[in-house]
Amino acid sequence: MTRREAAKAAAFTALSYSRILGANDRIGLGVIGTGSRGTYVMKIFQKNPDVEVRALCDVYAVRIDQALKDAPGAKTFVDHRELLELKEVDAVLIGTPDHWHKDCAVDAMNAGKDVYVEKPMCRTLDEAPEMVKAARVNKRICQVGVQQRSGPIYIEPLEKFVKSGVIGKISHIDAIWHGGGIPRRLRTEPAQKPANLDWVRFLGPVKYRDWNPAQYFSFRQFLDFNGGKMTDFGHHWLDVVHMYMGERAPNSVVFAGGIYYDRGDGRDAPDTCNALFEYDGFSVLFQSNAYSVSAEYGITFHGENGRLFVNRNRYEYTPAGKNPKVIEKHIPGDITDDHVRDFLDCCKTRKLPKGDCALAAISIIPPLLAIQSYKEKRRIKFDPDRLEVYPL
Repeated sequence: MTRREAAKAAAFTALSYSRILGANDRIGLGVIGTGSRGTYVMKIFQKNPDVEVRALCDVYAVRIDQALKDAPGAKTFVDHRELLELKEVDAVLIGTPDHWHKDCAVDAMNAGKDVYVEKPMCRTLDEAPEMVKAARVNKRICQVGVQQRSGPIYIEPLEKFVKSGVIGKISHIDAIWHGGGIPRRLRTEPAQKPANLDWVRFLGPVKYRDWNPAQYFSFRQFLDFNGGKMTDFGHHWLDVVHMYMGERAPNSVVFAGGIYYDRGDGRDAPDTCNALFEYDGFSVLFQSNAYSVSAEYGITFHGENGRLFVNRNRYEYTPAGKNPKVIEKHIPGDITDDHVRDFLDCCKTRKLPKGDCALAAISIIPPLLAIQSYKEKRRIKFDPDRLEVYPL
């Protein structure tokens, strides 16, 4: 190593450690993406007295103005890279559409910021490793919004029934989240792009197309921007599967479903999603279908000694046998609060967060493979050791 290289390495290391905070320091937060979810999670951050929102970024000025009502005095930006130049910003919350998650997160960590990025972690299989690399090289905290990892309602039954061996061997898991009901036709207004909305910036890494209000206001209905319900709900539930069963990708995935309520509005994300995943020793069936009257959302673990159901506010364990004594518990509230607090604590201690990007990088694989199966209309075989799709 030359002296110049040594100096660069020293400077790089100094940058990585420059924002390590003490236990009593306030964390300056920047919010990238101030839509409904971004501002909702921003308010959860603001419940913590050691947080101050100092910067906001969005491509649509209307959303910036709305967020400023809850963060008066914050500096505002259209380009996230300009926000990242602020020394007073220690961490960023990324609430953009999925197609921007990777670039915003990597840019932030390269700039020395810690990152809380909403789920799904990313849009394509090749993006997750880049995010993990940026976190490790820059020694940054990167928490993905898989908040079940921090929820007592998930942690308690995991310890009580699964890790203890009470439920016995689990052979199958049903993961259900029928969100959204019967789809309606997407909006067509405003026909002219608002003057204070940067459409080109919104598109970012995806192929250019003319202004389309449906694609902006309902981006989850278009696979250029995300994976639809399969990744929006699927990353949550498959992450819980990995939390309970081990951090390992499946051996195969097959998707059944499609656009069964075609409104002629150009959407290409399926409204009916059924994906079967084969793991080592167990299978998982994920369902997110368009039902007017749907079953309760949650995950059911079927074991040799009983059945465990879990969702964000309750769990229920039913032992095998006649007249079983059901064990049930309810915990009110939003577990996102716990996940945000875990992130803030890790910003100070530098410990890995519960929803660390390396864990989420594995649990995003199954839903992304399911979308590949949908597109290619075939069963996808996957190597969970090499993390590669087998060729046809």
